[in-house]
Amino acid sequence: MADKIFRVNMTDLTTSTEDVPADWMGLGGRGLTSTVVAAEVEPTCHPLGSKNKLVIAPGMLSGTVAANSGRISIGGKSPLTGTIKEANSGGTAAQMLAKLGCKAIIIEGMPKGESWYNLHITTESITLNEETELIGKGNFAVVEAVASRMDDKHGCISIGQAGELKLLSANLSIKDPDSHVRSCGRGGLGAVLGSKRIKFISIAPTDSKVKIADQEAFTAANRAFTKALVDNPISQALGQYGTNVLVNIINESGGLPTRNFTSGQFEGHEEISGETMYDTIVERNGKPKHNCHKGCVIQCSQVYNDAKSDYKTSGFEYESIWAMGADCCVDNLDHIAEADHLMDDMGIDSIETSVAMGVAMEAGVLDFGDGAEVCRILKEEVATGSPLGRIIGCGAGNVGRTFGVTRVPVVKNQAIPAYDPRAIKGIGITYATSTQGADHTMGYTIATNILGVGGSVDPLSSEGQVELSRNLQIATAAIDSTGMCLFIAFAALDDATCLPALIDMLNARFGINLTADDVTSLGMKILKTERAFNLAAGFTNLDDRLPEFFSEEPIAPHNVVWDISGKEIDTFWDF
Repeated sequence: MADKIFRVNMTDLTTSTEDVPADWMGLGGRGLTSTVVAAEVEPTCHPLGSKNKLVIAPGMLSGTVAANSGRISIGGKSPLTGTIKEANSGGTAAQMLAKLGCKAIIIEGMPKGESWYNLHITTESITLNEETELIGKGNFAVVEAVASRMDDKHGCISIGQAGELKLLSANLSIKDPDSHVRSCGRGGLGAVLGSKRIKFISIAPTDSKVKIADQEAFTAANRAFTKALVDNPISQALGQYGTNVLVNIINESGGLPTRNFTSGQFEGHEEISGETMYDTIVERNGKPKHNCHKGCVIQCSQVYNDAKSDYKTSGFEYESIWAMGADCCVDNLDHIAEADHLMDDMGIDSIETSVAMGVAMEAGVLDFGDGAEVCRILKEEVATGSPLGRIIGCGAGNVGRTFGVTRVPVVKNQAIPAYDPRAIKGIGITYATSTQGADHTMGYTIATNILGVGGSVDPLSSEGQVELSRNLQIATAAIDSTGMCLFIAFAALDDATCLPALIDMLNARFGINLTADDVTSLGMKILKTERAFNLAAGFTNLDDRLPEFFSEEPIAPHNVVWDISGKEIDTFWDF
């Protein structure tokens, strides 16, 4: 079964399948979404207008039995940043689409009427159907309805109320193996699907298998790759405590942004830590170890139950817990879990929205530490699109502009995540230079700055940070193209068998002869493609800067400021 491009034109309400162009055959995931967006979207277009496109692509190894290969990429022009964007998630969609022979789904145009639609994809076709029942409903109701209409083996990509309202922080939700959801979170691409008036995409299950050119070599490479992941101590820590293991570690480093980025340590860090979360999950009969997609051997996800031992949220991530916790000074895990549940259901980025709440707290809209009021605002204001809800739901930058706040932690209008760049300078380079706004996953220097993975670079020094971020951003762009989880990078940086095994799997899958240099070249090409789009959209090197308060306000406990010059930052692109 040859791979196909599934194209949906919402202007004339038609669908079609196309052969994959030769130039796109060797691409997947982020490499493919960014290539398609760069080729087919006018950089200066309005992100919520008819000229933007939404591109959904499984990775190069999606649909195979390769460990940790269940990530999906969704791309377009971001309504939040105005830049090119790729949002990445686990769940079941990537593996299911790959098995259906879907190289990518490209959604373009905009319907003339007020009707809403859903899409259904099978091995043969993609069909467009009018949708009435689920408009105004949250993601959990959509997943349940798809299972009821078809069966629970169907995959689902959906938007909640935030996407329908076209809030700039709206995300896309991917059904996971337990019929909960994972989020393609950042950049507001849920609003793009909302602008196309598509509520959800259902994906038919299939017994088809992805073709492997050399099965024996693939099996051997996957065995070596899996062993490298399982044996890695960071993988093991993530499996024990989830990503939230980082709360105490980053707090100790002085890089845990607290009270809208006014301190690097949070007094209530123990109450929201991974260790406390683990104990709470066990006590309430939740799942401390759990996978967001089939074949994950790290299992950093978990299921968090409420005090009655009923399901509340899963994939309770460090960045979400930090943002609603330390940044907003909320030290009650149940309030944070309730907020996470509400944001999952309405389909809105839990980093952007929580940082927006922190800025709103600074503006006096609500009090720091008031987790109950955060939940009320999410439920009664953001999900309903009230004036206050729209202000917060359109991100931290929007809140700052509306209420006249000057300490607004954004780059290219996207909220800065859970590591303060004054105390961890490598991540500051990533935030500044990322083609997609502030995003820790673009080049996760925490690995080397804090965890000592892949060597050690002093987080408080400016020395070596540009090179560190550059190398990691190049590698990440390539990883995002394979369909692999970013967390394979810990083993890849420290285990000499890991990266060669990954390359061997790619070669065995496609019958090709990639080298490590080819993978590096792919990462470089993706970054250059994305930057060229941004330059054509009107961005310049002066957009690769952190907010001025980072250079002016020392952060406790190290009393350091951001001191890497614009000239030094600009050397990032010297490759």
